[in-house]
Amino acid sequence: MDPYAWAIDLDTLIVVPAHLVAYFLITRRFPASRWRWASFLSAHALILVVSNSPVNTLALRYLLSVHLLQNVVYAEWAPGLAVLGLPAAFAAWVTRYRLVRIATHPAFALPVWLATYFTWHVPAIYDAALVHHSLLHLEHGMYFWTGVLVWWPVVHGRLHSGAKAAYLFAAFVLASPLGLLLALVPRAAYDTYVHAPERLWGLSPLADQELAGATMATEQALVFFAVFALYFARFMREQEALEEDVTPDSS
Repeated sequence: MDPYAWAIDLDTLIVVPAHLVAYFLITRRFPASRWRWASFLSAHALILVVSNSPVNTLALRYLLSVHLLQNVVYAEWAPGLAVLGLPAAFAAWVTRYRLVRIATHPAFALPVWLATYFTWHVPAIYDAALVHHSLLHLEHGMYFWTGVLVWWPVVHGRLHSGAKAAYLFAAFVLASPLGLLLALVPRAAYDTYVHAPERLWGLSPLADQELAGATMATEQALVFFAVFALYFARFMREQEALEEDVTPDSS
């Protein structure tokens, strides 16, 4: 099989349009600005690109590094952009429901997202998902929806800026060992890539895994630290404003 063959993933060709129809109906009642529309559409464009292109062929048969990039899109980038695209009024309306409040609470959302990430990277489970595509679709679906949960407290939560910064720092610290572990273990962990039909880009299975782990750790550092820095800076400005408000006028 040509490693650069275009792949078609029927699930995403059904799910993505369904999400867009749902979003259209939501925005009929809760209007969204252009930038929110752009964010939501970008999230689903990313999903379509990594699932219906040579990226998918490389990810599922040849290179762990490409598959981890695909997983990052499903678990971090796409859900983050999708949540950012939801109108604030809709988020406030849906969180009236107790189940939604529980699911999007930081104490629930972050552990569930971490458990999903780490569980699906257990070698036996990871290889099984590459063989049985029903498991693979479940994996990607869980990445996306737990990603929605983990980003919700940041975008639509009631936490103050300092708490959001601490939450993001915790997410980075707790998630980063996975990428570092893959980069540092002394042997290739996933049989699918050890027995790939062809070695690409001059990468051995171990070198591919090291690249995958290093890329994953770097990506998480950049994304989570960037958003952490945004909220930490906002928190510092808020603290300065409070201090100015309580400081007596010397004049």
